[in-house]
Amino acid sequence: MFVLIISLILLGVVAAIAGSIRYARLHKKVERGELDKMPEVKMVTDCGADSCAVEEGGLCELDCILNSSKDIEYYDDEELDRFKGRDSDTYSEEEENEFREIFETMLPKDVPGWVRSLQLREIQLPNAVKDEVFLVYNDEIHNSPANRMQSQASLSYAEVQPRITAKP
Repeated sequence: MFVLIISLILLGVVAAIAGSIRYARLHKKVERGELDKMPEVKMVTDCGADSCAVEEGGLCELDCILNSSKDIEYYDDEELDRFKGRDSDTYSEEEENEFREIFETMLPKDVPGWVRSLQLREIQLPNAVKDEVFLVYNDEIHNSPANRMQSQASLSYAEVQPRITAKP
């Protein structure tokens, strides 16, 4: 445990030193006129092929879906608009079944867009349906074409290294 704490402290010191060196180098470049000003931190808002959606296992992809255009897309679910502003734990069983019926009739690839549509319309999913929806939702996010290519390209150690067995 002591070694872990020391390692973390050492890592923090190394990161601080590296940051200071980077800052000093950038500051010198600004003084020499190589740069107009100090570079600013940019937030990733583009969900293109080179964004973090490919590298982070879909986490950025989720942000991109949630922050995409404000245009509401309906999935033959206009009747759900009457639930706007309602808490997720206040639905009756009959109302939960309305959500479930719509969910079960859509293609898995449409689920992330449907969840986004509900969020834009300020409609909360009933608690009884959330687990089912988010299982499919997460599966779609993590099995997007970009993530499938990444997982196929990366082999685990067990797949590459032959098993070593002891001789009797």
